[in-house]
Amino acid sequence: MVDTEALADVLRSQDPAVGLRAVGALRRLAEQVEAAAVTRAREQGWSWEQIGDALGVSRQSVHAKYGA
Repeated sequence: MVDTEALADVLRSQDPAVGLRAVGALRRLAEQVEAAAVTRAREQGWSWEQIGDALGVSRQSVHAKYGA
């Protein structure tokens, strides 16, 4: 579970290093969440086109990223 109070404190920080580290952490988290969601969708029979549509990208790009 995400500690929303701690996250809010980080986002309010005036220190650019703190903010940039938070952005990096959020990107890594988003990648992990996306990968897990794509895996679940494929396990449930979703096509690459359906997944791409849900993510707002082409089926080719999502297949290139996760198809291997």
